[in-house]
Amino acid sequence: MKDKILERERYMRRAIELARAGTGKVNPNPLVGAVIVKDGRVIGEGYHKEYGGLHAERNAFGSLPDPEEARGAEMYVTLEPCCHHGKQPPCTEAVIAHGISTVYVGSRDPNVLVAGKGVRALRDAGIEVVEDFLREECDALNPVFFHYITTGMPYVLMKYAMTLDGKIATRTGHAKWVSGEASRARVQETRNAMKGIMVGIGTVLNDDPRLTCRIDGGRNPVRIICDSKLRIPLSSQVVRTAAEVPTVVATIAPHAEYNRFWHEQKAELEREGVTVLVTEESDGRLDLRALMRQLGEREIDGILLEGGSTLNYAALQAGIVNRLEVYIAPKFFGGAGFYTPVGGEGVELATEAPGCRLRSFRQIGEDMLLEYDFPVHT
Repeated sequence: MKDKILERERYMRRAIELARAGTGKVNPNPLVGAVIVKDGRVIGEGYHKEYGGLHAERNAFGSLPDPEEARGAEMYVTLEPCCHHGKQPPCTEAVIAHGISTVYVGSRDPNVLVAGKGVRALRDAGIEVVEDFLREECDALNPVFFHYITTGMPYVLMKYAMTLDGKIATRTGHAKWVSGEASRARVQETRNAMKGIMVGIGTVLNDDPRLTCRIDGGRNPVRIICDSKLRIPLSSQVVRTAAEVPTVVATIAPHAEYNRFWHEQKAELEREGVTVLVTEESDGRLDLRALMRQLGEREIDGILLEGGSTLNYAALQAGIVNRLEVYIAPKFFGGAGFYTPVGGEGVELATEAPGCRLRSFRQIGEDMLLEYDFPVHT
């Protein structure tokens, strides 16, 4: 019996492995993998390859030399099969039509269009369904999707690299490179995985970054610049490449009845291909929660926040951060009061400090990576 359980876990872990192959290609849909097993042998497998394309279950059936082979087989799928018509027909219909006898389901789908209805449809058709099979490992595939589908707002991952003495740059502002090569390579993988990347105007003015993904075959995230006064230079790299890489500049309407510079700047940016998104304000600054709602409406399901200290503080204050990744480099910059990861006014008492929960820590090259989760805000 134990050997049988281990064998089943191996099939589901293969489905998890397959699901990861869709990273960076399926947003705002979830990562899903599926494996078909008959008589102790894998006969078909598939995963959700791209947004709008076939789902994992149908790709798995499509891999079969003979569709009739699936009759009486088991299926291992990382997420509850869908039961509604979207860009693709319901996967439950395909599972039923192919005569699958048992379905092992990893994660439950929180989408109100599915949420238990997929499992119910399979059981009503006489198919045995085993739920929550390796659920924790399957859930780990899709924190972005789960947050986005339940809140309508992007999942925000704040990332920064700092030295052992808590500095993100030297006293002159030099910040290349704080972390090591292995850490920087992993950040590129994160850029590929997330639909958007967000920085403040200070980062653009100081560093003039491209904010693209430098992985061969990778996907560039949508670039989001928080710029309340619309100061972004037309000569900046993000503006000059806006026709090639989707770029959003988030701003607030000027207080004056007519601000000639603001309106001319907005028109120039739009001519360059930039989307200028006017959002609500809070104390003269961007209302970041309102901005998240607007970005969610544009199907931006996840954001890598690579802000400077000002934007990082604002994001934490607004409660939009879901996860934190801190790369700690084994070096010291020194200097009192210079370039810390989080700026702002700060708290007066240690007991007022917002908390988070350690998720994991590990070594990346010569650096340490600490990952934390924040409480969910809606």
